[in-house]
Amino acid sequence: MLVFVPLILTLFFGGLPAGFEDNGSSSGQKSPEPAFRQLPNNAFIAGERLVFDLTYGIIKAGEGVMSIPELSNVNGRDTYRVQLTARSVSPFTWVYRVEDLWETHIDKHGLFPWRFTERIREGGYRRETDIEFDHLNNRAITNKGEYEIPDYVHDMISAFYYVRTVDFSDFETGDRISLENFHRDSTYVLDVLFHGREIIEGKTGTYNTIMIEPLIKEGGLFKHEGAIYIWLTDDELRVPVRMRTRVPIGSITAELTRYSGLRDAIRARVQ
Repeated sequence: MLVFVPLILTLFFGGLPAGFEDNGSSSGQKSPEPAFRQLPNNAFIAGERLVFDLTYGIIKAGEGVMSIPELSNVNGRDTYRVQLTARSVSPFTWVYRVEDLWETHIDKHGLFPWRFTERIREGGYRRETDIEFDHLNNRAITNKGEYEIPDYVHDMISAFYYVRTVDFSDFETGDRISLENFHRDSTYVLDVLFHGREIIEGKTGTYNTIMIEPLIKEGGLFKHEGAIYIWLTDDELRVPVRMRTRVPIGSITAELTRYSGLRDAIRARVQ
């Protein structure tokens, strides 16, 4: 595949999941709404759209889009509906057509996922994944089974958007944050390593950036044989402007080419 998902973080719909039924008494009273965490988010808003060229060496092989089309309501909670898409472009489409979609609903106030879907179409290969996150009972309900999960576990997409909200201003080279990521049937520890700051010139301008590397033993968004590096703008938005991973011969890069609907101006842009 075009490894857009490993690069992007690199890195929903239907009835209520089990555990979300009305547990009111016979008088019709409902139990109080559970108290979930609340975290600040100065990085993104609904309406954001980021477009990337996916290149192998100097050859454009595909296009990737990260977007937040709208706010939605899941289990009575306001959520960001986040989509990632990847598609091949000519001449690669004639050889190996790719049309992939990932979607998650991220709690607007707590920044954890409620529902995740995956639709993979790569050549003759097909894969579909559906996950409902029951954060009341710490269960993940998938189309393959039901599994125990820790508090506020992430899916492969919500993990990346959560990292964008982290304040890296006091980080030094070698510092890291640790998350837990559920994928398919297991929970994995995901560390994000801070490599430092640098100025990079891209297709949409020159930026002050921070460089991070997701590290995971197995599974999930960031599993890959080669190291994956991500450059985020060094401001509150932390927009991904470049992602790169090594392959046996050369490297594959996702380069930001267009953006719209940002929460604010990119203050890390030098020119």
